[in-house]
Amino acid sequence: MMEKVELLSPAGSFESLQAAIQAGADAVYFGIEQLNMRARSSNNFTIEDLPLIKKTCAEAKVKIYLTLNTIIYDHDVTLMKSIVSSAKKNKIDAIIACDHAVLSYAKQMRIPVHISTQANVCNVESVQFYSAYADTIVLARELSLRQVSEIVKQIKRKNIKGPLGKNVKIEVFAHGALCMAISGKCYLSLHSNFASANRGACVQNCRRAYIVKDKEDEVEVEVDNEYIMSAQDLCTISFLDKLIKTGVGVLKIEGRGRAADYVYTTTKCYREAIDAFYNGSYTKSKIEKWLDELSTVFNRGFWGGYYLGKKMGEWADSAGSKATKTKIYIGKGTGYYSDKKVGEFKLESNQLSVGNDLLITGPTTGVIYTSAKELRVNNTPVDIVKKGELFSLPVPQKIRPSDKLYKLTHGS
Repeated sequence: MMEKVELLSPAGSFESLQAAIQAGADAVYFGIEQLNMRARSSNNFTIEDLPLIKKTCAEAKVKIYLTLNTIIYDHDVTLMKSIVSSAKKNKIDAIIACDHAVLSYAKQMRIPVHISTQANVCNVESVQFYSAYADTIVLARELSLRQVSEIVKQIKRKNIKGPLGKNVKIEVFAHGALCMAISGKCYLSLHSNFASANRGACVQNCRRAYIVKDKEDEVEVEVDNEYIMSAQDLCTISFLDKLIKTGVGVLKIEGRGRAADYVYTTTKCYREAIDAFYNGSYTKSKIEKWLDELSTVFNRGFWGGYYLGKKMGEWADSAGSKATKTKIYIGKGTGYYSDKKVGEFKLESNQLSVGNDLLITGPTTGVIYTSAKELRVNNTPVDIVKKGELFSLPVPQKIRPSDKLYKLTHGS
């Protein structure tokens, strides 16, 4: 029987960590300090957060992988060793890395390693090389399903084992942002802003509109229709069955810089899709439902990446997100009445009406989707709550003081 593929979700904050767990992730990956590829774009954890991360995930029986996947300079080595040692002490399941300094020290410390996609592994000979250090290898994002399948077959045929004595497992990206450069190896940000993408400091200048200028006549033309360096987001849910059948061991969702609602929704959809594949209920109607749900959170439009044999990328035609729902911050939690399952909030901006769709997020709460079925101010039913007012509404689970409250509106 085929071993069930692992679903790996991003965690850039405690809110996202809880969201991934709630939605059914088998494992989460996260960065700490500045030595990871989302050093600029996410609220990274610190070494001091490791015990709580471990405790939270251990209680949920969720594996944890720490990303240390930037290039390492000499002045980074001390911090790198401190992070690896702390990961060992806190029994982190594995470190995701590509720099040989990290691989060497992690091997010395006997902590499992996953080779990052930054290593651009595209063939079985590279798998063989890295098997001396790693039990799991994340392939480059530019491979087709056929190429992925062949690498998996060759691992079995050649009996390529990692340090733990098991055949090397292959991990691939299933959903999320794609870089214009091969597996994120981009120098554009370094060239223009002296901020290296390979050290987690990308300023995402590829996501902008550009103007072409004729040097002789100085005629300027804005590039029309497409943001020519801004790839649409990867989405494999419509051919997830084919991706699983390649024999990969881990399906990874990109998005450590994304909010908790993105993590919750993408994890939930892929959890359901993976389970549907194994129980024989993976159908076209379910795929359409999942696509609708995925489109409600941050996305730049979807395409299938290079898995289906495409030679060229598909580019976004607008800046920012195409999410079909927009969240507007309106307030925060102040209390919870467990006997009545009612949350109390303070409205800090905008206004709230009965019937509005709502999102609640918090470090311990995770993600709650609900609606304002009933609103009360001073325990009196009202149709509208105004800025500055304390109010209560029924919520399906416990909320905490300072949990953030958002109103969801339709349309990006």
